Amino acid sequence: MPSSRETFSGRRAFIFAAIGSAVGLGNIWRFPYVAYENGGGAFILPYVVALLTAGIPLLFLDYAIGHKYRGSPPLAFRRLFGGMETIGWWQVMICVIIGLYYAVIIGWATSYTFFSINHSWGADPSSFFFNDYLKMSSEPGVSFDFVASVTWPLLAVWLVSIGILALGVQKGIAKSSSIFIPLLLLMFLILVVRSLFLPGAVQGLDTLFTPDWSKLSDASVWVAAYGQIFFSLSVGFGIMLTYSSYLKKKEDLTGSGLVVGFANSSFEVLAGIGVFAALGFMAAAAGKPVSEVAASGIGLAFIAFPTIISQAPFGELIGILFFGSLVFAGLTSLISILEVIIASVQDKLGMGRVKATLIVSVPMMLVSVLLFPTTTGLSLLDVVDSYVNNFGIVAVALISVVFLVAGISALPSLRNHLNATSSFRLGRKWQLFVGGVTPVMLGYILITEIVKRLSEGYGGYPTWFVNTFGWGMAIGIVVISFLLSRLNWSKRSGLYQHDIDGAPVAPPILDRQLDYKVIKLRESAGLSVATQDGPVNQMTDKE
Repeated sequence: MPSSRETFSGRRAFIFAAIGSAVGLGNIWRFPYVAYENGGGAFILPYVVALLTAGIPLLFLDYAIGHKYRGSPPLAFRRLFGGMETIGWWQVMICVIIGLYYAVIIGWATSYTFFSINHSWGADPSSFFFNDYLKMSSEPGVSFDFVASVTWPLLAVWLVSIGILALGVQKGIAKSSSIFIPLLLLMFLILVVRSLFLPGAVQGLDTLFTPDWSKLSDASVWVAAYGQIFFSLSVGFGIMLTYSSYLKKKEDLTGSGLVVGFANSSFEVLAGIGVFAALGFMAAAAGKPVSEVAASGIGLAFIAFPTIISQAPFGELIGILFFGSLVFAGLTSLISILEVIIASVQDKLGMGRVKATLIVSVPMMLVSVLLFPTTTGLSLLDVVDSYVNNFGIVAVALISVVFLVAGISALPSLRNHLNATSSFRLGRKWQLFVGGVTPVMLGYILITEIVKRLSEGYGGYPTWFVNTFGWGMAIGIVVISFLLSRLNWSKRSGLYQHDIDGAPVAPPILDRQLDYKVIKLRESAGLSVATQDGPVNQMTDKE
């Protein structure tokens, strides 16, 4: 009998790993500014609505597919319905692209953790970051002019990640998450408390939380809320699906999903408090309103915060806590991203853990080092990041949901599986949220972004640069995904493995339209066409 799949030791290990994946760089440097720009305190309302009607329902969907079909995205989708394997590889390729550049940002944060001790950026953090540290070229392109100060931390990040992943699911991923997540929470709590006692902190919090209720009538605010939820929960591109495949057969899927969803959102609110309290101090020190110093992303982390660190009492402590938090949040997310790829290679080729880790991670490390720690690395990162998120993650999530709903009517079967293993039972509303609300919002976000990019371009970059590394990358990963789905599965692959208890993995969902010939053959042979959850034509709600 083929060997069974690795597993987490229990629910606690899984929750720490899932929270580690969800809580990433975007929670710290993206959410606070998105909330501020979209109504401040009033933004909490659409944010919570988005969490309850899209974020957590999609999280449940990922859990159901991964847990029921026991595999990485390509294997799970192939087992669910053979024609969906390409979608699984599309999710894997998105993780490949994100992993390549995500590691370099963690490398920056690692360097800045040490820079905080003696304020290496001097009086002009902006000039130091772009000119002295990154040695950024004014012309976008692909350069092989490497920057040693960026390369060495990047290599360190890759080596740490490879070491953790080679140890396996429980000894590597679970154990590291159980260390990194408590450390991250402790460090960030200390940072928030310290920031709250800085002069001007109250003004910063007023700026963030003062509600602008008129914003709620603006559709873009609701789109921003759904976008933040989609990007921050690690849903729709294989991570949570892969992690849930490592759960034991009897685990509380929906209960765990609620814990992860609310923990992620709670950390985002905590990040908003810490960041805007610090920005309030920065504004007070400069004699400016907070609105003039508010920033997000790289500008917040590597320009605004170094300024705060230089001016604040015990700024060195703030720097170590802030950049250390970025390192831990980034590492746990990077590990989850790489695990999707490693698990997929293991499943397809039937490889052992260490061999698959090296085959995946070493080439990715080399490509990452070749492309990003260079004088043009930042412009390349900017374009790739924007297009893989807006046209990779959003598109694959939309297509997979539409196919599951309209193509094979899989939601009733998946809902039954969730209810059979969970304390919090789902009714028809879950299917409405996943099959109705989610595709509408994802479709709107995708179409809006496509129209905007086609008419305006992106970031002022040359057309050839955006077409090559933006549109070209987004289309290229779809083509590669299709080709990967055409490769034969090894006889030692996960496709032929049994479940944890030795029983066969759940059978595919047969559809009266798409599987007409298969069903007719089974009926003519006197065989049942029922799935694990009941007859194909009787998959109706029981509640």
